[in-house]
Amino acid sequence: MEEDVLESLTKVFREKGYEGASLSDLAEATNLKKASLYHRFPKGKQAMAEAVLQNVNKWVQENIFSVLQNEILTPEERLKNALSQISVLYSAGEETCIFRALSMRVGLELFEEQINSGMQLWIINFKEIGIELNFEEDEALDLALQTLIEIQGALVVSRTMRDKNIFSQTLQKIETRYLHRFL
Repeated sequence: MEEDVLESLTKVFREKGYEGASLSDLAEATNLKKASLYHRFPKGKQAMAEAVLQNVNKWVQENIFSVLQNEILTPEERLKNALSQISVLYSAGEETCIFRALSMRVGLELFEEQINSGMQLWIINFKEIGIELNFEEDEALDLALQTLIEIQGALVVSRTMRDKNIFSQTLQKIETRYLHRFL
């Protein structure tokens, strides 16, 4: 039940952003009355968004970062598996990133620290896999930042142009850049 509530809240925040998501939207999506939502989330919409951020960050940690850190696999396998999981996270480019959805004016004021630390974790994890793939530390950091920028940008362009191929091609180019940098 709790997971279903968080998924429904996530969907509303992804579609409408923090400012655009009304309590009525959130209640309708979860099939709960507003009073029930307030019972679960006494701080209201802000607490709901915080729970969504925590849930998405947990999923990313378990399904992307842990894959990138799994030393049982080769760095190449880890990168490919993590990129595959990124595609799952964003439904092959159809879903908005929760960071983007919550980073408009009011949302950014409320969630700046969580969003910033979440993005830093993306950069750290992709930097580490870059180092394991024999990039110099500065190169790996630049590549990690560029990876985050390209994923975020591809999500916007893919959704705006209604073309999932843009997102999948971007993930493929990221893989190529990490694994075949001299091609």
